[in-house]
Amino acid sequence: MPDSLPLARLPDAGAYSAWQAQLRLGFALHDGVSRLVERTHSGPLRVQKPLYPEGDGVCHAIIIHPPGGVVGGDQLAVDVTVGEGAHALLTSPGAAKWYRANGHVSGQHLVLRAGRGAAIEWLPQESIFFDQACVRLRHEVELAADAGYIGCDIVCLGRSASGEMFNTGSIGQQVQIRRGGRLLWWEQGELAGGGALMASPLGLGGHTVCATLIAVGTPVSAAVLAAVREIAVPAGAAFGATHMKALVVVRLLCGDSEAARRVMLAAWQLLRPAMLGRDAVVPRIWNT
Repeated sequence: MPDSLPLARLPDAGAYSAWQAQLRLGFALHDGVSRLVERTHSGPLRVQKPLYPEGDGVCHAIIIHPPGGVVGGDQLAVDVTVGEGAHALLTSPGAAKWYRANGHVSGQHLVLRAGRGAAIEWLPQESIFFDQACVRLRHEVELAADAGYIGCDIVCLGRSASGEMFNTGSIGQQVQIRRGGRLLWWEQGELAGGGALMASPLGLGGHTVCATLIAVGTPVSAAVLAAVREIAVPAGAAFGATHMKALVVVRLLCGDSEAARRVMLAAWQLLRPAMLGRDAVVPRIWNT
């Protein structure tokens, strides 16, 4: 993995122009305060001022994509480093919208790093993939041997409330998590709009919302894992939680993004204190 992502070059003028946006953030612990010490951007990605709803130890930062949606050909890159002992929570003000491809592939490359005794949380709101979207997503996490991480991803295929299904297009995802240089998690796949995996019981089973939460930190007790598995889920949903030493994976398949958010929030509220040693304080932006 590169030490950092280079700042993007704006697209050349021509028949088609897409946004190339990159954001680099750095957090450090100074006098007991987790401070935002670096923010560099190119293109339409920004971060609001640091917020401290749970005290000085954790810095909440809201990442904003001013265009409000990603069209075919747009490329986003976010690079975040949390220094020794610091704790950063990153979220978004609303759902991310990935529009139809128009013959061009859009993408996002996310790199998250946490140093010794640090923690990083990536908790954006849901991502909505419109019919005909063609998207490639890459998510890399690099943790020190004692660092912690929680990341959540809620994928909504089509706009079921408007009667739009994800019938064409494709979504490719790659996720890798390393801790102390050791690979903890590696996952990749591609979903074709209207393809067999969308209906297959070995895939999405006909569900239009897929939510995943991955947590790395102190190994959880059997009681905590049991409590996660007992979270109430919508009728007809598929839900499960798996514990692998210092890593817990929670997954939900359902047809309602609001229900998915409630379930993932409940899982986070149980896992954060157990694995990161902090009570779960909901970001204020989620309530606006």
